[in-house]
Amino acid sequence: MHKILRSVVVLVLFLSTPILSVHAAAAESGAQEAAYGAGSVFTTLLYAPAKTGFCLVGAVTSGFTLPFGGTETAGKVATAACGGTWAITPDTLRGKEPVRFIGGDPKR
Repeated sequence: MHKILRSVVVLVLFLSTPILSVHAAAAESGAQEAAYGAGSVFTTLLYAPAKTGFCLVGAVTSGFTLPFGGTETAGKVATAACGGTWAITPDTLRGKEPVRFIGGDPKR
């Protein structure tokens, strides 16, 4: 269990650390960048379990939908539940990227 948790934390840390080239005029201070990075890790650690639970409920619901609605409807249910944003990035905290809890077509 500890090994899995450690792997998840390392994966979240790796995925939330963007490699960016920043222009000198628009560069944020190192402290601000570190704060956004730490904030993204912390919020992802809170957000990801909720998203995982929602995805699991959607997967079960998709399974129940399959016999009655067919594969297309079951696929839409699974995509809506498991798609969307899985990690909160520093740009999300800055307001540059939206958080999409529900996946699917973003134009709807």
